Amino acid sequence: MRAKHIFLSAMASTVFLACGENGKSTTNETAAVSDNIQETNGPITIPEEQVTTTQYETETVVPDLQIGWGMTFLPDGSILITEKSGELIHFKNGNKQQVQGAPQVYVRGQGGFLDVALHPDYQNNGWIYFTYSSSEGEGEGGNTALMRAKLENNQLTNKEVLYKAGPNTTRGQHFGSRIEFDQEGKLYFSIGDRGNRDENPQDITRDGGKVYRLNPDGSIPADNPFVGQQNAKEAVYSYGHRNPQGMIFNSETNEIWVHEHGPQGGDEINVVQKGANFGWPVVTFGENYDGTPITDQTSGPDFTDPIYYWLPSIAPSGFVFVTSDKYPELKGDLLAGSLKFQYLEHLSLDGKKVTAREKLLEGIGRVRDVVQAPDGFIYVSVEGKGIVKLLPKQ
Repeated sequence: MRAKHIFLSAMASTVFLACGENGKSTTNETAAVSDNIQETNGPITIPEEQVTTTQYETETVVPDLQIGWGMTFLPDGSILITEKSGELIHFKNGNKQQVQGAPQVYVRGQGGFLDVALHPDYQNNGWIYFTYSSSEGEGEGGNTALMRAKLENNQLTNKEVLYKAGPNTTRGQHFGSRIEFDQEGKLYFSIGDRGNRDENPQDITRDGGKVYRLNPDGSIPADNPFVGQQNAKEAVYSYGHRNPQGMIFNSETNEIWVHEHGPQGGDEINVVQKGANFGWPVVTFGENYDGTPITDQTSGPDFTDPIYYWLPSIAPSGFVFVTSDKYPELKGDLLAGSLKFQYLEHLSLDGKKVTAREKLLEGIGRVRDVVQAPDGFIYVSVEGKGIVKLLPKQ
């Protein structure tokens, strides 16, 4: 067995551009797969030549956004939108208003104002949660933070930073980050490996390359897997991640699922499990951007396999498990945005197995986020354009 190849992050200034996250792409992908679904004991991939295309109509709802990174719908039907540059926008009655008191954002590379989510009992408690890159704390640069606040008279109030990853770094890649709640009201959020792949993801005493689990007030749940372990980051729920930018609660399986950016080849869908190690960078289906191997291992006894991986990488961002009756052909399946290839992807599910892929809205632009709103409609945030509604087929 060939020894694992470790390449230090001397290419940090170029790697985060090459993965598709910032609009670049590479043409040297890993070896082509056969015409059939590739399946080992666990993960599969479906070749590009088997991907079908279906056209949907859209309606522009919020025009003229630069990078609407995250969005959430308030009970009155209005939308809170995070612009990566640092603005928080409240779109109501056809008008965009900038909310005052948004957190101070460290904008660098992939870092900026990231996700936004409502507490499951928002109507009674008013809590809104944000992830963003922050320069607060130890060291030069920034790292990912989680804040909660309330919205009153177009102003954020009662602001509390619930978690701040450290130390800071001036590297511009892999901040994550998405937010989700499970059926028990526990809060999950992701932080990417921050471009330090050889230290952060496999070390539970370090932030980065992790999915975290907190109580909604920011306290650590007593049943988190690393509570009481010496020097462990007790908020960590799973580790060995690269850069999760999609997170859902699958209501059929009662699980948190993430998708994450791999290197060249090897974007993954992972079912988050307590204490699970997803292997990055010791195992991966991807390779370095210069075509050299990262490792010759794609699985191992100490690691949890993805249920699906993309080859070539699509640079996924935004994730939805469709439950709406408005789209019977999509119900029970997954939607994920593609930054690299600029479409919305439909992944058909049979339990936890992806059985088919389909391109929706091909050529629409870099899809940054996709959500199913309380009204049952699906909304898609497209960089440089805005937010569009996916119109059901007649």
